[in-house]
Amino acid sequence: MTSSGRPGPLLAPAELLGPPDVVAPTLLGCWVVTDRPEGQVALRLTEVEAYAGDGTDPAAHSHRGPTPRAEIMFGPPGRLYVYFSYGVHWCANVVVGPEGQGSAVLLRAGDVVVGEELARARRPAARTARDLAGGPARLTQALAIGPGDRGTDLLDPGSTVRLHRGPVPPSVSAGPRVGISQATELPWRFWTTGAPSVSVFRPGARSRRRTAGQD
Repeated sequence: MTSSGRPGPLLAPAELLGPPDVVAPTLLGCWVVTDRPEGQVALRLTEVEAYAGDGTDPAAHSHRGPTPRAEIMFGPPGRLYVYFSYGVHWCANVVVGPEGQGSAVLLRAGDVVVGEELARARRPAARTARDLAGGPARLTQALAIGPGDRGTDLLDPGSTVRLHRGPVPPSVSAGPRVGISQATELPWRFWTTGAPSVSVFRPGARSRRRTAGQD
C-alpha cells in the first residue's frame, strides 16, 4: 500500500505458487478490490485459511479430485473459487500452488478501507465497522462477490475483482481452522494479531461447516 492509502501492485502468479499454508499468511494485509456499477469497495485481509490439494487434505473440496464444483481449484494460481456454503451464503477463495494441484486459501475476514458507505448498504445488519466483513459470508456480501465471479483472474488488471499487495501486518497468529470436522489439528488459519474483525475461536464448539471444507 502506498502512503496515500491506495493498494499496491497486483500480486504476481509466482507469489502464489508455494504450499497453501505458506502462501496463506502472506495474503494478510493484501487488498481485495471489487469494481461494480454502483461503485468500488476494497478491504484489507485480516484472516485467511489454507486448504491443501493433491488429495492430502480431507477438509478441502478438492479432496475428491476436479469435480464440477471444485474444478476451479485445479486451475492456475490467482483464480477466484466461489462456492455456496451450507445453502446459505457465498464464500471466496484464492487458488494457490501449481496448476492441477487443487489448493486454495479461504478469505475469512477483512477491514473495509474503500467504499464503506456502499459496503454498509450491502450489509445493513452490520452495527460496527468490524461487522462489515468479519467472517467469510460478510466478506463476500460487503464486496458483492457471488457466483458470477467464479473463475475470475484476480491478478488481471482488467478484472472486476482483484488482489493487490498491501502492508505486511506487524504480527501474525496461527491456529486451528474453523468449522470443519476433519484435519482439525492443522494450525492453518492465520490472522493479523489483534484485528477486531477476526473470528472468535471456541474450542470444542459445534459449528456449521462454512469454510472450504466438505459441506
